[in-house]
Amino acid sequence: MVLVAPAGRHRRPTPRPLSRLPLVLTAGGAGLALPLVSASGAGAASGGLWDKVAQCESSGNWSTNTGNGHFGGLQFTPSTWKAFGGTVHASRADLATRAQQVAVAEKVLDAQGPGAWPVCSVRAGLTRDRAADGSTARRAASEPGEAAPRTGTATARQASARTDGTGPAAVGDGRGHHRVVPGDTLSGIAEEHDVRGGWQRLYTANRTVVGGDPDLIVPGQRLDLPGRQVQERPAAPGTGQEAANDPAEQSRSRQDGQRKERERQRAAEQHRAAEQQKAAERQKAAEQKEAAEQKEAAERRRAAERERAAERERAAEQQKKQKAAAAKEAPASSGWTAPVRGYASGTAYGVSGPHWASGHHTGQDFAVPTGTSVRAVTDGTVVAAGWGGSYGYQVVLRHADGKYTQYAHLSSISVRTGERVTGGRQIGRSGSTGNSTGPHLHFEVRTGPGYGSDIDPRAYLRQHGVTL
Repeated sequence: MVLVAPAGRHRRPTPRPLSRLPLVLTAGGAGLALPLVSASGAGAASGGLWDKVAQCESSGNWSTNTGNGHFGGLQFTPSTWKAFGGTVHASRADLATRAQQVAVAEKVLDAQGPGAWPVCSVRAGLTRDRAADGSTARRAASEPGEAAPRTGTATARQASARTDGTGPAAVGDGRGHHRVVPGDTLSGIAEEHDVRGGWQRLYTANRTVVGGDPDLIVPGQRLDLPGRQVQERPAAPGTGQEAANDPAEQSRSRQDGQRKERERQRAAEQHRAAEQQKAAERQKAAEQKEAAEQKEAAERRRAAERERAAERERAAEQQKKQKAAAAKEAPASSGWTAPVRGYASGTAYGVSGPHWASGHHTGQDFAVPTGTSVRAVTDGTVVAAGWGGSYGYQVVLRHADGKYTQYAHLSSISVRTGERVTGGRQIGRSGSTGNSTGPHLHFEVRTGPGYGSDIDPRAYLRQHGVTL
Protein backbone atom coordinates (compact mmCIF):
# COMPACT_ATOMS: atom_id res chain seq x y z
CA MET A 1 0.00 0.00 0.00
CA VAL A 2 1.37 3.47 -0.87
CA LEU A 3 2.33 5.55 2.13
CA VAL A 4 3.40 9.19 2.17
CA ALA A 5 1.20 10.70 4.85
CA PRO A 6 1.57 9.99 8.59
CA ALA A 7 -2.00 8.72 8.65
CA GLY A 8 -1.16 5.81 6.27
CA ARG A 9 -1.53 2.17 7.02
CA HIS A 10 2.13 1.12 7.34
CA ARG A 11 3.67 3.47 9.88
CA ARG A 12 4.87 2.34 13.29
CA PRO A 13 2.47 3.48 16.10
CA THR A 14 3.71 6.69 17.68
CA PRO A 15 3.14 8.04 21.23
CA ARG A 16 0.66 10.65 19.94
CA PRO A 17 -1.05 11.57 16.66
CA LEU A 18 0.60 14.30 14.59
CA SER A 19 -0.50 16.12 11.45
CA ARG A 20 2.19 16.83 8.82
CA LEU A 21 2.77 17.18 5.12
CA PRO A 22 3.29 13.85 3.33
CA LEU A 23 6.69 12.52 4.47
CA VAL A 24 8.57 9.24 4.23
CA LEU A 25 8.88 7.71 7.69
CA THR A 26 12.48 6.48 7.50
CA ALA A 27 15.59 8.57 7.20
CA GLY A 28 16.26 7.10 3.76
CA GLY A 29 13.43 9.12 2.22
CA ALA A 30 12.96 12.00 4.61
CA GLY A 31 11.51 15.10 3.04
CA LEU A 32 8.58 16.02 0.82
CA ALA A 33 7.23 13.41 -1.56
CA LEU A 34 7.68 15.33 -4.86
CA PRO A 35 5.65 14.30 -7.89
CA LEU A 36 8.25 15.43 -10.46
CA VAL A 37 10.81 12.63 -9.90
CA SER A 38 11.31 10.70 -13.08
CA ALA A 39 10.26 7.05 -13.19
CA SER A 40 12.34 6.22 -16.23
CA GLY A 41 15.77 4.67 -16.40
CA ALA A 42 17.27 2.11 -14.09
CA GLY A 43 14.73 2.79 -11.31
CA ALA A 44 11.69 1.57 -13.30
CA ALA A 45 10.23 -1.74 -12.14
CA SER A 46 9.00 -4.33 -14.63
CA GLY A 47 5.30 -4.66 -15.39
CA GLY A 48 5.32 -8.19 -13.99
CA LEU A 49 6.60 -6.92 -10.64
CA TRP A 50 3.77 -4.38 -10.44
CA ASP A 51 1.24 -7.14 -11.15
CA LYS A 52 2.72 -9.09 -8.22
CA VAL A 53 2.48 -6.05 -5.95
CA ALA A 54 -1.12 -5.47 -7.07
CA GLN A 55 -1.94 -9.14 -6.47
CA CYS A 56 -0.69 -8.74 -2.90
CA GLU A 57 -2.31 -5.35 -2.24
CA SER A 58 -5.70 -5.78 -3.96
CA SER A 59 -5.87 -9.34 -5.31
CA GLY A 60 -4.95 -7.90 -8.70
CA ASN A 61 -8.07 -5.71 -8.96
CA TRP A 62 -6.86 -2.47 -10.59
CA SER A 63 -10.25 -0.75 -10.18
CA THR A 64 -10.93 -1.70 -6.56
CA ASN A 65 -12.57 0.75 -4.16
CA THR A 66 -13.46 -0.97 -0.88
CA GLY A 67 -14.12 2.25 1.06
CA ASN A 68 -10.99 1.94 3.22
CA GLY A 69 -9.40 5.14 1.89
CA HIS A 70 -7.05 3.32 -0.52
CA PHE A 71 -7.79 2.94 -4.22
CA GLY A 72 -6.73 0.99 -7.28
CA GLY A 73 -4.57 -2.08 -7.73
CA LEU A 74 -1.64 -0.57 -5.83
CA GLN A 75 -3.84 0.97 -3.09
CA PHE A 76 -2.96 4.64 -3.52
CA THR A 77 -4.23 7.13 -0.96
CA PRO A 78 -5.81 10.27 -2.50
CA SER A 79 -2.94 12.44 -1.22
CA THR A 80 -0.28 10.19 -2.76
CA TRP A 81 -2.16 9.96 -6.05
CA LYS A 82 -2.39 13.75 -6.24
CA ALA A 83 1.18 14.41 -5.02
CA PHE A 84 2.70 12.25 -7.76
CA GLY A 85 0.61 13.62 -10.60
CA GLY A 86 -2.09 10.94 -10.73
CA THR A 87 -4.92 13.44 -11.09
CA VAL A 88 -3.66 14.16 -14.59
CA HIS A 89 -5.11 10.75 -15.49
CA ALA A 90 -8.14 10.46 -13.17
CA SER A 91 -9.46 11.91 -9.92
CA ARG A 92 -8.71 8.62 -8.10
CA ALA A 93 -6.45 5.70 -8.77
CA ASP A 94 -9.30 3.18 -9.17
CA LEU A 95 -10.66 5.30 -12.05
CA ALA A 96 -7.34 5.18 -13.94
CA THR A 97 -6.04 2.43 -16.21
CA ARG A 98 -3.44 -0.09 -15.11
CA ALA A 99 -0.78 1.63 -17.21
CA GLN A 100 -1.58 5.01 -15.65
CA GLN A 101 -1.41 3.56 -12.14
CA VAL A 102 1.93 1.91 -12.91
CA ALA A 103 3.29 5.20 -14.26
CA VAL A 104 2.45 6.96 -10.99
CA ALA A 105 3.81 4.01 -8.97
CA GLU A 106 7.16 4.31 -10.78
CA LYS A 107 7.41 7.91 -9.57
CA VAL A 108 6.60 6.85 -6.00
CA LEU A 109 9.16 4.04 -6.16
CA ASP A 110 11.82 6.40 -7.49
CA ALA A 111 11.11 8.96 -4.73
CA GLN A 112 10.44 6.71 -1.75
CA GLY A 113 11.66 3.25 -2.58
CA PRO A 114 9.83 -0.04 -2.02
CA GLY A 115 9.06 0.95 1.58
CA ALA A 116 5.98 2.69 0.19
CA TRP A 117 4.56 -0.87 -0.04
CA PRO A 118 6.25 -2.27 3.11
CA VAL A 119 4.72 -5.75 3.01
CA CYS A 120 3.86 -6.41 -0.61
CA SER A 121 7.15 -5.07 -2.03
CA VAL A 122 8.97 -7.78 -0.09
CA ARG A 123 6.62 -10.50 -1.23
CA ALA A 124 6.81 -9.36 -4.85
CA GLY A 125 10.59 -8.80 -4.82
CA LEU A 126 10.25 -5.09 -5.63
CA THR A 127 13.33 -2.97 -4.94
CA ARG A 128 14.34 0.59 -5.74
CA ASP A 129 17.10 -0.57 -8.11
CA ARG A 130 15.11 -3.26 -9.85
CA ALA A 131 15.23 -2.15 -13.50
CA ALA A 132 12.63 -2.82 -16.15
CA ASP A 133 14.82 -5.56 -17.65
CA GLY A 134 15.13 -7.30 -14.25
CA SER A 135 18.76 -6.21 -13.65
CA THR A 136 20.09 -4.87 -10.36
CA ALA A 137 21.74 -1.71 -11.67
CA ARG A 138 22.32 0.91 -9.04
CA ARG A 139 20.50 4.17 -9.24
CA ALA A 140 23.68 6.02 -8.41
CA ALA A 141 25.20 4.83 -11.69
CA SER A 142 22.67 6.86 -13.70
CA GLU A 143 22.46 9.82 -11.30
CA PRO A 144 25.99 11.10 -10.50
CA GLY A 145 26.43 13.16 -7.38
CA GLU A 146 23.51 11.53 -5.57
CA ALA A 147 24.20 9.29 -2.59
CA ALA A 148 24.11 5.59 -3.42
CA PRO A 149 21.19 3.59 -1.97
CA ARG A 150 22.07 1.86 1.24
CA THR A 151 23.39 -1.68 0.94
CA GLY A 152 23.32 -1.95 4.72
CA THR A 153 22.98 0.64 7.39
CA ALA A 154 26.14 -0.37 9.23
CA THR A 155 28.40 0.36 6.19
CA ALA A 156 26.75 3.71 5.57
CA ARG A 157 26.98 4.63 9.22
CA GLN A 158 30.68 3.82 9.42
CA ALA A 159 31.48 5.73 6.24
CA SER A 160 29.48 8.67 7.56
CA ALA A 161 31.26 8.55 10.88
CA ARG A 162 34.66 8.71 9.20
CA THR A 163 33.62 11.46 6.82
CA ASP A 164 32.20 13.80 9.48
CA GLY A 165 35.09 13.19 11.85
CA THR A 166 33.06 11.90 14.76
CA GLY A 167 34.88 8.58 14.71
CA PRO A 168 33.94 5.78 17.10
CA ALA A 169 31.96 6.30 20.28
CA ALA A 170 33.77 7.68 23.30
CA VAL A 171 35.08 4.95 25.55
CA GLY A 172 34.18 4.74 29.24
CA ASP A 173 31.79 7.72 29.43
CA GLY A 174 28.61 5.63 29.01
CA ARG A 175 27.50 7.73 26.03
CA GLY A 176 28.22 7.73 22.30
CA HIS A 177 26.89 9.24 19.10
CA HIS A 178 25.22 8.03 15.95
CA ARG A 179 25.07 9.81 12.59
CA VAL A 180 21.72 9.15 10.84
CA VAL A 181 21.98 7.49 7.41
CA PRO A 182 19.27 6.55 4.88
CA GLY A 183 17.01 3.77 6.15
CA ASP A 184 17.49 4.50 9.87
CA THR A 185 14.67 4.49 12.42
CA LEU A 186 14.90 5.34 16.11
CA SER A 187 13.82 1.84 17.09
CA GLY A 188 16.49 0.30 14.83
CA ILE A 189 19.22 2.61 16.18
CA ALA A 190 18.22 1.88 19.79
CA GLU A 191 18.27 -1.87 19.17
CA GLU A 192 21.59 -1.84 17.34
CA HIS A 193 23.35 0.16 20.06
CA ASP A 194 21.57 -1.58 22.96
CA VAL A 195 20.16 1.69 24.31
CA ARG A 196 18.55 1.13 27.70
CA GLY A 197 14.95 2.34 27.56
CA GLY A 198 14.69 1.68 23.81
CA TRP A 199 13.71 4.19 21.16
CA GLN A 200 11.64 6.19 23.68
CA ARG A 201 14.72 7.11 25.71
CA LEU A 202 16.71 7.74 22.53
CA TYR A 203 13.99 10.11 21.32
CA THR A 204 13.81 11.91 24.68
CA ALA A 205 17.56 12.47 24.67
CA ASN A 206 17.48 13.87 21.12
CA ARG A 207 14.13 15.65 20.98
CA THR A 208 15.74 18.99 20.25
CA VAL A 209 17.48 17.43 17.22
CA VAL A 210 14.63 15.21 15.93
CA GLY A 211 11.75 17.59 16.62
CA GLY A 212 8.14 16.76 17.50
CA ASP A 213 7.83 13.55 15.45
CA PRO A 214 9.94 10.53 16.46
CA ASP A 215 9.14 8.90 13.10
CA LEU A 216 10.84 11.70 11.15
CA ILE A 217 14.64 11.60 11.24
CA VAL A 218 16.90 13.02 8.53
CA PRO A 219 20.22 11.71 7.19
CA GLY A 220 23.13 13.64 8.70
CA GLN A 221 21.52 14.24 12.10
CA ARG A 222 23.90 13.49 15.00
CA LEU A 223 22.13 11.64 17.81
CA ASP A 224 23.35 11.07 21.36
CA LEU A 225 23.24 7.44 22.54
CA PRO A 226 22.25 7.48 26.24
CA GLY A 227 22.90 4.48 28.49
CA ARG A 228 24.68 2.28 25.94
CA GLN A 229 25.42 -1.17 27.30
CA VAL A 230 28.31 -1.90 24.94
CA GLN A 231 30.81 0.26 23.14
CA GLU A 232 29.98 0.98 19.54
CA ARG A 233 32.23 -0.87 17.06
CA PRO A 234 34.88 1.44 15.58
CA ALA A 235 34.82 2.08 11.90
CA ALA A 236 37.05 -0.12 9.78
CA PRO A 237 40.30 1.52 8.65
CA GLY A 238 40.50 2.92 5.21
CA THR A 239 37.99 4.71 3.06
CA GLY A 240 34.23 4.25 2.94
CA GLN A 241 34.58 2.40 -0.33
CA GLU A 242 36.82 -0.19 1.34
CA ALA A 243 34.22 -0.75 4.09
CA ALA A 244 31.52 -1.10 1.47
CA ASN A 245 33.57 -3.80 -0.29
CA ASP A 246 34.15 -5.79 2.92
CA PRO A 247 32.11 -9.05 2.62
CA ALA A 248 31.55 -9.23 6.37
CA GLU A 249 30.31 -5.66 6.44
CA GLN A 250 28.07 -6.32 3.46
CA SER A 251 26.60 -9.34 5.25
CA ARG A 252 25.94 -7.27 8.35
CA SER A 253 24.34 -4.58 6.21
CA ARG A 254 22.05 -7.09 4.56
CA GLN A 255 21.04 -8.51 7.92
CA ASP A 256 20.41 -5.02 9.26
CA GLY A 257 18.24 -4.17 6.26
CA GLN A 258 16.31 -7.41 6.62
CA ARG A 259 15.73 -6.74 10.30
CA LYS A 260 14.47 -3.24 9.61
CA GLU A 261 12.19 -4.58 6.89
CA ARG A 262 10.73 -7.08 9.34
CA GLU A 263 10.15 -4.26 11.78
CA ARG A 264 8.27 -2.29 9.15
CA GLN A 265 6.18 -5.31 8.27
CA ARG A 266 5.28 -5.93 11.90
CA ALA A 267 4.40 -2.27 12.36
CA ALA A 268 2.22 -2.36 9.24
CA GLU A 269 0.38 -5.47 10.45
CA GLN A 270 -0.14 -3.99 13.90
CA HIS A 271 -1.42 -0.76 12.40
CA ARG A 272 -3.81 -2.64 10.11
CA ALA A 273 -5.15 -4.68 13.05
CA ALA A 274 -5.60 -1.51 15.13
CA GLU A 275 -7.47 0.19 12.29
CA GLN A 276 -9.75 -2.80 11.89
CA GLN A 277 -10.45 -2.78 15.62
CA LYS A 278 -11.24 0.94 15.52
CA ALA A 279 -13.55 0.43 12.54
CA ALA A 280 -15.38 -2.35 14.39
CA GLU A 281 -15.76 -0.15 17.45
CA ARG A 282 -17.08 2.73 15.35
CA GLN A 283 -19.58 0.40 13.68
CA LYS A 284 -20.74 -0.91 17.04
CA ALA A 285 -21.10 2.62 18.43
CA ALA A 286 -23.11 3.68 15.37
CA GLU A 287 -25.43 0.68 15.73
CA GLN A 288 -25.93 1.38 19.43
CA LYS A 289 -26.69 5.03 18.70
CA GLU A 290 -29.19 4.10 16.00
CA ALA A 291 -30.91 1.61 18.34
CA ALA A 292 -31.12 4.24 21.09
CA GLU A 293 -32.59 6.79 18.68
CA GLN A 294 -35.16 4.29 17.45
CA LYS A 295 -36.12 3.44 21.03
CA GLU A 296 -36.46 7.12 21.90
CA ALA A 297 -38.59 7.78 18.82
CA ALA A 298 -40.88 4.84 19.70
CA GLU A 299 -41.26 6.16 23.24
CA ARG A 300 -42.16 9.61 21.91
CA ARG A 301 -44.81 8.07 19.66
CA ARG A 302 -46.29 6.13 22.58
CA ALA A 303 -46.32 9.25 24.76
CA ALA A 304 -48.05 11.24 22.01
CA GLU A 305 -50.68 8.51 21.63
CA ARG A 306 -51.32 8.49 25.39
CA GLU A 307 -51.72 12.26 25.34
CA ARG A 308 -54.20 12.07 22.44
CA ALA A 309 -56.21 9.40 24.28
CA ALA A 310 -56.28 11.53 27.43
CA GLU A 311 -57.39 14.55 25.39
CA ARG A 312 -60.23 12.52 23.88
CA GLU A 313 -61.32 11.44 27.37
CA ARG A 314 -61.23 15.02 28.63
CA ALA A 315 -63.28 16.21 25.67
CA ALA A 316 -65.87 13.48 26.22
CA GLU A 317 -66.11 14.33 29.93
CA GLN A 318 -66.51 18.02 29.16
CA GLN A 319 -69.27 17.29 26.67
CA LYS A 320 -70.99 15.11 29.22
CA LYS A 321 -70.84 17.89 31.81
CA GLN A 322 -72.18 20.43 29.34
CA LYS A 323 -75.13 18.21 28.49
CA ALA A 324 -75.86 17.66 32.18
CA ALA A 325 -75.67 21.39 32.86
CA ALA A 326 -77.97 22.17 29.95
CA ALA A 327 -80.50 19.63 31.19
CA LYS A 328 -80.27 21.03 34.71
CA GLU A 329 -80.82 24.57 33.55
CA ALA A 330 -83.77 23.78 31.31
CA PRO A 331 -86.93 25.78 32.25
CA ALA A 332 -89.91 24.24 34.00
CA SER A 333 -92.60 22.71 31.84
CA SER A 334 -94.75 25.79 32.45
CA GLY A 335 -92.06 27.98 30.81
CA TRP A 336 -91.21 29.63 34.16
CA THR A 337 -88.21 28.93 36.41
CA ALA A 338 -86.23 30.32 39.33
CA PRO A 339 -83.43 32.74 38.36
CA VAL A 340 -80.72 30.56 40.04
CA ARG A 341 -80.31 27.07 41.43
CA GLY A 342 -78.49 25.79 44.49
CA TYR A 343 -79.01 29.02 46.34
CA ALA A 344 -79.55 30.16 49.91
CA SER A 345 -82.12 32.88 50.49
CA GLY A 346 -80.63 36.24 51.33
CA THR A 347 -82.28 39.54 52.21
CA ALA A 348 -86.02 39.29 51.45
CA TYR A 349 -88.22 41.77 49.66
CA GLY A 350 -89.65 44.64 51.75
CA VAL A 351 -87.08 44.57 54.57
CA SER A 352 -86.76 48.19 55.79
CA GLY A 353 -83.52 49.97 56.51
CA PRO A 354 -81.42 53.05 55.78
CA HIS A 355 -79.32 51.21 53.18
CA TRP A 356 -81.91 51.60 50.42
CA ALA A 357 -83.12 54.86 48.85
CA SER A 358 -86.74 53.75 48.98
CA GLY A 359 -86.42 52.86 52.66
CA HIS A 360 -86.88 49.14 52.03
CA HIS A 361 -85.29 46.29 50.06
CA THR A 362 -86.86 46.31 46.57
CA GLY A 363 -85.98 42.75 45.54
CA GLN A 364 -85.10 39.22 46.65
CA ASP A 365 -81.42 38.29 47.22
CA PHE A 366 -80.09 34.80 46.44
CA ALA A 367 -76.74 33.93 48.10
CA VAL A 368 -74.76 32.06 45.45
CA PRO A 369 -71.04 31.90 44.62
CA THR A 370 -69.60 34.18 41.96
CA GLY A 371 -70.02 32.62 38.51
CA THR A 372 -73.33 30.88 39.19
CA SER A 373 -75.51 30.72 36.07
CA VAL A 374 -78.35 33.32 36.09
CA ARG A 375 -81.35 32.49 33.89
CA ALA A 376 -84.39 34.34 32.58
CA VAL A 377 -87.44 33.35 34.66
CA THR A 378 -89.57 33.33 31.48
CA ASP A 379 -89.58 34.54 27.87
CA GLY A 380 -88.82 38.20 27.40
CA THR A 381 -86.94 40.98 25.60
CA VAL A 382 -83.69 42.50 26.88
CA VAL A 383 -84.27 46.21 27.57
CA ALA A 384 -81.01 46.81 29.50
CA ALA A 385 -77.72 44.93 29.57
CA GLY A 386 -74.71 46.66 31.13
CA TRP A 387 -73.63 48.80 34.05
CA GLY A 388 -76.47 49.85 36.40
CA GLY A 389 -74.75 52.09 38.92
CA SER A 390 -75.27 50.75 42.47
CA TYR A 391 -76.70 47.59 40.90
CA GLY A 392 -73.37 46.90 39.19
CA TYR A 393 -73.65 44.87 35.98
CA GLN A 394 -77.34 44.10 35.35
CA VAL A 395 -79.84 42.70 32.85
CA VAL A 396 -83.46 43.91 32.67
CA LEU A 397 -86.14 41.93 30.76
CA ARG A 398 -89.65 43.01 29.69
CA HIS A 399 -92.19 40.19 29.58
CA ALA A 400 -95.46 39.65 27.70
CA ASP A 401 -97.56 40.58 30.78
CA GLY A 402 -95.92 44.01 30.89
CA LYS A 403 -93.82 43.25 33.94
CA TYR A 404 -90.03 43.75 34.15
CA THR A 405 -87.49 41.52 35.88
CA GLN A 406 -84.08 42.79 37.00
CA TYR A 407 -80.94 40.64 37.60
CA ALA A 408 -78.23 42.71 39.37
CA HIS A 409 -74.61 42.55 40.71
CA LEU A 410 -73.58 40.22 37.85
CA SER A 411 -69.96 39.26 37.14
CA SER A 412 -70.66 38.74 33.42
CA ILE A 413 -73.47 39.31 30.89
CA SER A 414 -74.41 36.84 28.12
CA VAL A 415 -77.09 38.88 26.20
CA ARG A 416 -77.42 42.28 24.58
CA THR A 417 -80.15 44.93 24.47
CA GLY A 418 -83.01 44.12 22.09
CA GLU A 419 -82.35 40.37 22.11
CA ARG A 420 -85.25 37.91 22.61
CA VAL A 421 -84.64 35.22 25.23
CA THR A 422 -86.60 32.17 26.31
CA GLY A 423 -87.36 31.07 29.86
CA GLY A 424 -84.48 29.21 31.45
CA ARG A 425 -81.80 30.65 29.14
CA GLN A 426 -78.60 31.85 30.75
CA ILE A 427 -78.34 35.64 30.57
CA GLY A 428 -75.27 36.09 32.79
CA ARG A 429 -73.38 34.92 35.87
CA SER A 430 -73.67 36.06 39.47
CA GLY A 431 -71.07 38.24 41.10
CA SER A 432 -70.60 41.13 43.56
CA THR A 433 -70.36 44.24 41.38
CA GLY A 434 -71.84 47.63 42.30
CA ASN A 435 -73.07 48.35 45.85
CA SER A 436 -72.76 44.82 47.21
CA THR A 437 -71.58 43.24 50.47
CA GLY A 438 -70.70 39.89 48.88
CA PRO A 439 -71.44 37.50 46.02
CA HIS A 440 -75.18 37.16 45.43
CA LEU A 441 -77.97 37.78 42.88
CA HIS A 442 -80.37 40.67 43.41
CA PHE A 443 -83.66 39.69 41.67
CA GLU A 444 -86.33 42.36 41.32
CA VAL A 445 -89.79 42.51 39.64
CA ARG A 446 -91.26 45.84 38.53
CA THR A 447 -94.44 47.04 36.91
CA GLY A 448 -92.51 49.64 34.92
CA PRO A 449 -88.96 50.08 33.64
CA GLY A 450 -87.89 52.57 36.31
CA TYR A 451 -86.86 52.39 39.97
CA GLY A 452 -89.70 52.56 42.53
CA SER A 453 -92.28 50.36 40.72
CA ASP A 454 -91.16 47.18 42.48
CA ILE A 455 -93.51 44.36 43.55
CA ASP A 456 -92.92 41.20 45.63
CA PRO A 457 -90.83 38.87 43.40
CA ARG A 458 -91.69 35.71 45.39
CA ALA A 459 -95.42 36.32 45.01
CA TYR A 460 -94.95 37.04 41.31
CA LEU A 461 -93.17 33.75 40.69
CA ARG A 462 -95.68 31.78 42.78
CA GLN A 463 -98.43 33.08 40.51
CA HIS A 464 -96.66 31.29 37.67
CA GLY A 465 -95.99 28.01 39.46
CA VAL A 466 -92.48 28.67 40.74
CA THR A 467 -92.01 28.22 44.48
CA LEU A 468 -88.86 29.67 46.05
